[in-house]
Amino acid sequence: MDAKTPAITVDPAPGLNEFVGQPGGWRTERGDPSLLGMFGSVRTVKNGSFWRKLLAFLGPGYLVAVGYMDPGNWATSLAGGSKFGYALLTIALLSNLMAIVLQSLCARLGVGAGRDLAQACRDAYPRMVSWALWLSAEIAITATDLAEVIGTAIGLNLLFGIPLEIGVIITAADVFLILALQAFGFRWIEAFVVTLLGVIAVCFAVQIAMADPDWGEVIRGFAPTTEILRNREMLFLALGILGATVMPHNLYLHSGLVQTRGYGDSVAEKKEAIQLSTWDSTIALCLALTINASILILAAATFHKIGKTDVAELDRAHAFLAPLLGSSLAPTLFGIALLCCGLNSTITATLAGQIVMEGFINLRVAPWLRRMITRMIAIVPAVGVTIWFGEKATGQLLILSQVVLSLQLPFAVVPLVLFTASRRKMGPFVAPRWVTALAALTAAIIIALNLKLVVDFFGG
Repeated sequence: MDAKTPAITVDPAPGLNEFVGQPGGWRTERGDPSLLGMFGSVRTVKNGSFWRKLLAFLGPGYLVAVGYMDPGNWATSLAGGSKFGYALLTIALLSNLMAIVLQSLCARLGVGAGRDLAQACRDAYPRMVSWALWLSAEIAITATDLAEVIGTAIGLNLLFGIPLEIGVIITAADVFLILALQAFGFRWIEAFVVTLLGVIAVCFAVQIAMADPDWGEVIRGFAPTTEILRNREMLFLALGILGATVMPHNLYLHSGLVQTRGYGDSVAEKKEAIQLSTWDSTIALCLALTINASILILAAATFHKIGKTDVAELDRAHAFLAPLLGSSLAPTLFGIALLCCGLNSTITATLAGQIVMEGFINLRVAPWLRRMITRMIAIVPAVGVTIWFGEKATGQLLILSQVVLSLQLPFAVVPLVLFTASRRKMGPFVAPRWVTALAALTAAIIIALNLKLVVDFFGG
């Protein structure tokens, strides 16, 4: 960052008297986009085959996919697989289908309305509502950051023997990784993320081959079962998987990242950009499902198979893999994949936090300062839990963070569905009715599951 550039700048906030009368159904005209230095920075292909055009749009979807396989997801998937075998694979599939629908709406909002979800909330709702939604989004990002802190620290511990307390503090230095990648341009960030995703996929492919799961049981595990609703513990883990898969900050992130492409201003160019961005996120989320399912299958094929039904801590899973699979390579691959997940999640959480803060309250904070603030908020509870309760408590803290994310989901999902279904706000880019219906059903399922969890919790 240039030495003359202030760390924080605040743009004037729109007044309530501007709430109506603006064209397009929004309270104000579109202001500066989030991630201003990256806006429209990636060139696209105007002519050529579909695949050549798609290649220019591939990238944002993989950054979004990172949020669907972060360290918090590992804890819930390991706990679900070890406790209930393959039964929760159906939740992994369901949540991934939900994610595909919702992320397609994010692409539509970002390209069609020219606003990310945070900006759209600010320009559609009264200030008090907008600030409440901002607070909800910040809680979700803090929960996400907590999972990344613990996951990265455990990865450093497993691979290099660094104590968790020290590893948690070391994670604060990841801000320099973000700054270095941003200096090279957004395509370098995408390339780094995709490379680490490839490493993660290879690590799990080898471990699954070693575990040799019952593929018949795996297939049956994708079939729905009503037991999830009857079994409170299973529902708790199902909600954790849902929270780890459909993540609130990803909705803000994707609606901002699609605007890094220079797709043009005409209706035809924007409609094509929406289509290509949707393909990008759908392909990436299929990869995310493969990795998420692999974590659960690995836990079911190793821990659940021999009766270890209480494995939720990442370090315990690492320790058990070598004797169960008969190879010292398995735990090493597990640690490498975990560290790669933590590094990847660091990048996406930083970008999402920047989009949320700039979009909701027009507060422009230097990326390094934003990252340090959110990371410090996450480090304090992680260090405290590790010191006072020991390493075992980190697994429960990871799962709890994912349930917190699930409880925050409706506050991001409902506005997204309403905005993209409004012809007044979206114009020619309004979502087709069948897409809106699927998205509304998704929102209803999420809210119903959350209400069921709350009722069960307070009802004992």
